[in-house]
Amino acid sequence: MKLTVLGATGGVGRQVVRQALDAGHQVTAVVRDPDRFLLSHPALEVVTADVTDSLALRPAVAGRDAVLSGLGPRGRKAAGISSRGTRSALQALAETGGRRIVVVSAAPVGPMPEGESLLYRAVASPLLRRLLREVYADLAAMEAELARSDADWTVVRPPRLTDRPGTGRYRTALGANVRHGRSIARADVAHLMLAALDDPATVRQAVGVAY
Repeated sequence: MKLTVLGATGGVGRQVVRQALDAGHQVTAVVRDPDRFLLSHPALEVVTADVTDSLALRPAVAGRDAVLSGLGPRGRKAAGISSRGTRSALQALAETGGRRIVVVSAAPVGPMPEGESLLYRAVASPLLRRLLREVYADLAAMEAELARSDADWTVVRPPRLTDRPGTGRYRTALGANVRHGRSIARADVAHLMLAALDDPATVRQAVGVAY
């Protein structure tokens, strides 16, 4: 496939790029600062563009089979990039005839799974939502943009992200969060995002993922 990766310098985005190349895909990595992206590969094209500018994104998404987005803020003050970048990507896709987009969100944006402990429901989850409320509001706005669009979207909702090696073994929940799911490696989030491209059951669905 010909794939475009947004947020390619981020933790999830880098993993998507590496795994896509290892799988034999042609990859266009969209970055804001090319000096931060040191990966080189014959099947890799690096494009410098502002992801919030749909006009700038058009050449990067035109003729591609799918867009995968690892966009996310680096800190609460940067919240807003997920919704703005996704809005631009959707517009660029619509203007160039594309449809497929897979994005990373977060488990707290989705529903609370049944069977969670009282401590988690009453203390841990509310505290996390308060601490990162700007980030989760941005991700919720991003998901709303996708739901209003005509695109064939998939939202992946992981819990706490780690930099441990990927395993390829994790639990998923279609339209829900994973019960007692507390963490997952960025490498396995990327693995699921790429796997979703060939899974029609994930189209216009949110997918919870965790160990």
